[in-house]
Amino acid sequence: MTEQRDTPPTSTWKLAGRDLSSRLIVGTGKYEDAEETKAALAASGAEIVTVALRRVDLKAKDNLLSWIDRDRYTLLPNTAGCYTADEAVRTLRLARELGIADIVKLEVIGDPTTLLPDNEQTLVAAKMLIDEGFTVLPYCSADPIVCRKLEEIGCAAVMPLAAPIGSGLGIRDPHNLELIIEAANVPVIVDAGVGTASDAAVAMELGCDGVLMNTAIAAAKDPIKMANAMRLGIQAGRLAFEAGRMPKRRHAHASSPTIGLIE
Repeated sequence: MTEQRDTPPTSTWKLAGRDLSSRLIVGTGKYEDAEETKAALAASGAEIVTVALRRVDLKAKDNLLSWIDRDRYTLLPNTAGCYTADEAVRTLRLARELGIADIVKLEVIGDPTTLLPDNEQTLVAAKMLIDEGFTVLPYCSADPIVCRKLEEIGCAAVMPLAAPIGSGLGIRDPHNLELIIEAANVPVIVDAGVGTASDAAVAMELGCDGVLMNTAIAAAKDPIKMANAMRLGIQAGRLAFEAGRMPKRRHAHASSPTIGLIE
């Protein structure tokens, strides 16, 4: 009888002092309703969920924040929709006053069409927030220099984009991501542009510590199934990275020995 072995779990990791099992971080926007949001979060297996503060009606009793089980998930407030450092900092100060969280996702947009980040304003905002005691996870371009500067000023992770927000184009610059990963001494989390589970797996195979996504799940025909697919894609990609892939070769290499063949 063939011996059965359980699939080994992927390794845990640390983010801002937290021990985490899931390497998937998910957003909470664009779902049909509260029930779909909660079901997708559960299917994803995520332990951290991010919320765009500027898109939540904080005065409403039944709002997005009330749908999230704070005992189950770590809340990561973000500054989506902010276009200046001052605007982003004011938004996160409000989050702190509301007692939402001190670990925050910093997002300063530089262009309303592409939604690409303003790296200069992101650096300014990150420094201000860190000086005020926030734990900052910044969304930025896949630029090794920008990521190095963000780490140097004290960011707890760097979050380079895979492709423009909501585009679903997948990993557009794997080479730059590899350079960022090689140089970083903090977690590297791909943020934005993932479209399907294979994109998430590629990010993990490159050596990223995590992947943050929203639209790829929420805009799928079946968000619950896609959330589950993303969970499995993350796990498969990380297992492959930890296993170490075979070297690439230009020519064929026989799987079986070529000596001792039966004539």
